Amino acid sequence: MKLLPVALAVTATLSSFSTFAETDPLDNIQLDDQQPLVISPQSDIPDGIVFSGYARYGFHFSDDTQKYVSADGQLIGNAAGRLGNEGNGGEFQFAKGFVSDNGTIWDVVVMLEHWGDEVGLKKFYAGATNVFESQPNAYIWAGRDFHNRPQTGLNDYFWMMNDSQGAGIKNLEFGSVKFDMAAVAQVVDGGGTGDSGNYAITSKLHGINLTDALDLSFYANYGFSSKNTETDKDTQTCTGTGADKQCYADDIDSYQLAFELNHSVGMLSNKFVTRYGNNVDNNIFNKTEDLSTLLMQLEGKLVMSNQTNIEYLVGYQSLEDKNASQDDRANYSAIVRPTYAWNNIHSTWLEAGYSVVDFDNQSGQNDAWKVTLSQNISFDMDSGARPMLRFYATVGDSNTEVDLTRGETGKQDTFAVGAMWEAWW
Repeated sequence: MKLLPVALAVTATLSSFSTFAETDPLDNIQLDDQQPLVISPQSDIPDGIVFSGYARYGFHFSDDTQKYVSADGQLIGNAAGRLGNEGNGGEFQFAKGFVSDNGTIWDVVVMLEHWGDEVGLKKFYAGATNVFESQPNAYIWAGRDFHNRPQTGLNDYFWMMNDSQGAGIKNLEFGSVKFDMAAVAQVVDGGGTGDSGNYAITSKLHGINLTDALDLSFYANYGFSSKNTETDKDTQTCTGTGADKQCYADDIDSYQLAFELNHSVGMLSNKFVTRYGNNVDNNIFNKTEDLSTLLMQLEGKLVMSNQTNIEYLVGYQSLEDKNASQDDRANYSAIVRPTYAWNNIHSTWLEAGYSVVDFDNQSGQNDAWKVTLSQNISFDMDSGARPMLRFYATVGDSNTEVDLTRGETGKQDTFAVGAMWEAWW
């Protein structure tokens, strides 16, 4: 029985360079830029409920007050590298597919997540495909879903993460090019059922094949607010007094523009990303007036043999805030991870990473480095194979010259050991 493609929640740690994508999409779990895949008229719909998800849990012992290695104020996710340097959590999804007598194909999906002290509702949506004769592959959805969340794996960074509730359409086809568009709302703080008052129009143009080895995607998102914006209460404007007093949130618009260039030839895969944000960083709803951010990032993988891979990432992100110029800074990051599979069960990984945060208007910079050695037991030989058991040791340090969050400056050395299981299914 084949898996329902939309049932797979492809989340935080999944590398977009997985070799799964080299085969028939209906016979194997597929990866698509960390987004859930959508059903189409060609999808085989299994009987019963499909259980899927992502999780990692284990123990992590550190001899220092900083359990994990990071530079204070870094901007590009886990910029010194994620291996042996990340916490626990998971996402657990259930999906049911239906085939109507009129030819439409439906799915209903619910997901629970556990990344903090409580279990919360992350997804609950329904969708249908084969609705329009002229656009049989178009998928129409409504509800709460992962949304607009492309990711890079080595630093576990969602360079857009606009999860929300709303409605939209995916895979409108114009020749070989596909178009997605949605109108969405940020969920109210605390994970309630209502909207926070922050809204967005999101879009993605993808499947632009420049050559056999190059394909391109474009993103364009626009964020706006109502006068009941929960997250903007600190910037409320009030008129009148007493019973006539009325307050409303200042309306701050925002936008994100990005492109993603994928290159694949032979055993080499690369992904180059550029994203610009006006009044936002990677979340279209979390707005700051007069903020601008710029991300440029390259992640790649070289498959040297069936047993040996080298994964790598270099990244840059800048942040400029006209209202808090003392925090203006740029984060530079580099990570390399060679992996060696001794056989189809045992493998050894070595990850080295460096992150530096350079401040524009303050003297000093913050930096961090780490090296992690991990001995693994995995489902198969490929570095993307899961489930996996990892037993690791990490050494590293961070040097803080400009204190943003830690309450002190100075150097902190870290030695950590741990064990963790990780799986997506």
